[in-house]
Amino acid sequence: MTAPPHAPSEQLTAARVPRDVVHAIERLHRPIFISHVVPDADALGAMLSLARATASAVRHASVAIPEGSVSQRLRFLVDWSAVAVAQDADFDKADSFVVLDTAGLERCNVGADRKQGDWIRSRPLINIDHHGTNTRFGSENWIEEHASSTCELVFHLVRASRLPLDAVTASLLYAGIQTDTLGFTLPTTSASALHAAAALVEAGSNVTELGERLCRSLRRSEFDLLRIVYANTQVIADGRIAFSHVSYDEITQSGCTAADIDDQINVPRALDGVQLAMLFSEGRKGKTRINFRGSGDVTVVELAAEFGGGGHRQAAGAVLDQPLTQALDRVVPRAVEHVKSFRRSNMTEPRPPALERAKRGQG
Repeated sequence: MTAPPHAPSEQLTAARVPRDVVHAIERLHRPIFISHVVPDADALGAMLSLARATASAVRHASVAIPEGSVSQRLRFLVDWSAVAVAQDADFDKADSFVVLDTAGLERCNVGADRKQGDWIRSRPLINIDHHGTNTRFGSENWIEEHASSTCELVFHLVRASRLPLDAVTASLLYAGIQTDTLGFTLPTTSASALHAAAALVEAGSNVTELGERLCRSLRRSEFDLLRIVYANTQVIADGRIAFSHVSYDEITQSGCTAADIDDQINVPRALDGVQLAMLFSEGRKGKTRINFRGSGDVTVVELAAEFGGGGHRQAAGAVLDQPLTQALDRVVPRAVEHVKSFRRSNMTEPRPPALERAKRGQG
């Protein structure tokens, strides 16, 4: 069953949470909560907070966090939650799954080996998300593409289900709303999102500690990686496109892993006049992830879809089974054509020297 989305002008409240979803949450006994691969703060916050809130009402709640799948910067959210991490036995005994902030079943963060088989085995699956490209793969689906974040949805679900909301749970939810709105600055920052954030502060969310952890606590390895992203940033198409790239060797030599790649997209995105920003990262040899961000009238979800990805209108991603250099050759020229579709005047084509420097891994 799929709940219809409400219009963006309508306020999200606990009263708008679909009753079928509330009843499905009430029927949980041994659930496993799951988010998407390379989880960001919204995915982690939604998964951990709902697992924590339901812990007292279910027989056993656990979360799917394969080893090495959480970034250094966000690991503290897992530690704060104090929720059990699902083991193989938990997957065998689980009576249901709750998947959060995940647009498609193939994106579930359950581990590469488990994905090769039928890990659901006809068990109920509740799908809660705010991605417009969500494929409605659950037995119950609540998709609100106009919501600021999945954490905003979980906040209302917790209230509708009358689950406990302590200071830690409030902090986990606040982290997701704060980061997915880029500090309450993106167009998705609705009145509903601000009301939810205010309610979470009233519930005890540790805003100061979250600010320190999320915004002012880079490890040296993360800092070194950020320096590479800055050095590799290039601007093309009359200043309307900026992109950067990090190779597998650059990631590993800085002391980071693929799990640490996400917010670095804000480096090319921060340049004045840029309408389309991209970050290419080769987290594994021969596999390149692309983060897309749009601004103004430029949307990127359709561009990501061309390469097998998806996401939101102005924040999307894709993964190519190609090394970094081939991904650059394939995607950058198409991005220029994409931006052209949003204006009639001519744009500058990608400069060959810039692409050649990218291929050689130079700044």
